[in-house]
Amino acid sequence: MGLILQIVRIATPYLFAAAGGTIAERSGIVSLGLEGYMLTGACAAAFGSYYGGTVWSGILWGATGGALLASIHAIATIRFRADQIVSGIAVNILAVGTTRFALRVAFGSSSNSPRVPGGASGALEIGGLLSIVAVAMILDRTRFGLRLRAAGEHPEAATTVGISVSRIRAIAVLASGALAGLGGTFLALDQHQFSDEMTAGRGFIALAAVIFGRWDPVRVGAACLLFAGAEALEINLQGTSAIPSQFVAMIPYVLTIVALAGIVGRSVPPAALGKSGH
Repeated sequence: MGLILQIVRIATPYLFAAAGGTIAERSGIVSLGLEGYMLTGACAAAFGSYYGGTVWSGILWGATGGALLASIHAIATIRFRADQIVSGIAVNILAVGTTRFALRVAFGSSSNSPRVPGGASGALEIGGLLSIVAVAMILDRTRFGLRLRAAGEHPEAATTVGISVSRIRAIAVLASGALAGLGGTFLALDQHQFSDEMTAGRGFIALAAVIFGRWDPVRVGAACLLFAGAEALEINLQGTSAIPSQFVAMIPYVLTIVALAGIVGRSVPPAALGKSGH
């Protein structure tokens, strides 16, 4: 039971970010900026918790911070039809620079925030699991989900029946930012502070889970738990002398590469994924 709880705890930021990545990519927008959304959400959550004095203000700020950064990606790719890969990379770079600058201005340090009120880990862990369930229900059982899937598969056909593809995609990208921001929020509040680049590539692993799960929310959630299990294995093996620590630290990333190597080429992404024009 202890191992299961540990895996769920580790998986929480992955679940939030992957849920967001799934909903955005199913609408046709590449979610390479998940890492940046998470990092901005973590920083905003620390600020919200510090200045608001409560965990809940931190959660609200974290989701808002992720959504605000996602709005830049949405404007660039939907309004100006910029290359989605380039925009995603730019968003990630912007997040690193902006969070360092914010830390230095507010706290005089570009590496760490002061200790902030934390907690609510249990609620966020449940929220991470529910986010996958919610995305699955939205995509499969709502009119909005049907329109979102149409935007990602057949945007021209969706437009001809009166669906605003741009509006659907914008909502999806903002939602992905808010969800990924909650993933970063979990990290900051769980550690009671924000530290520079604390997401440590989790956004990219979440994106890998989206691809490995073939853009299906339930499979994506399972992929997140699989990658979290690899990380839990790494943590539990760190105390052993039989395996060099460098190899132990590589386990989650090696599993991610192996998983993607086995799935890429056989999975079929949304037909309009990465195509800004419609």
